[in-house]
Amino acid sequence: MTGSVPPAPAFGEMLPIETSPEVLSFLARRRSASAMTLTAPGPDDGQLADLLRLAARVPDHGKLSPWRFVILRGPVKDVFAQKITALAADQVNPVKANAALRKLTRPPVAVAVISRYVPGEIPEWEQRQSGSAVCMQMLLAASAMGWGANWITDWYSYDPRALEILGLTVGEQVAGFIYLGASSEQPQERVRPDVAAITSEWTPG
Repeated sequence: MTGSVPPAPAFGEMLPIETSPEVLSFLARRRSASAMTLTAPGPDDGQLADLLRLAARVPDHGKLSPWRFVILRGPVKDVFAQKITALAADQVNPVKANAALRKLTRPPVAVAVISRYVPGEIPEWEQRQSGSAVCMQMLLAASAMGWGANWITDWYSYDPRALEILGLTVGEQVAGFIYLGASSEQPQERVRPDVAAITSEWTPG
């Protein structure tokens, strides 16, 4: 399912900036897989370790690592899903909230990326953005390893009771649930933004 992942560079090792047509081709065609198409098997322990190591290689002003990972899989993920299912009835749209839980229960593996703020000189906004970068990096790494992957935040990423069940502490937020597995369907291209319509060059007023 996956190609080999190179070992982490040694501290201080020179890492040249090089062209990579393979990476450009990959990014030009990257597409998330629907969570509902993700089935077993999922990444094993070694593959998950590689994914988390790659995900952590993101911009991180101050070297604070203002995020952590919570892995949910197997019977443990089932228990988590059962606990938060009871909270769906209290959502604004209980039917939709229950349906959203299928995105959690179907994939074999989920990784919750937990964003945290480390008080100090680095603005909170920058630290939260680093957590989002972790989510995107994990999505890219998983796809490059051949796994279907989807980045989702749903009502259970915001309900305080669900966050308590997940084990979050004061100041922590869910940056995203990354769902992983073998994709039973090939994802189709979707509509993309008109980049020219949302791009401008600054000019002095």
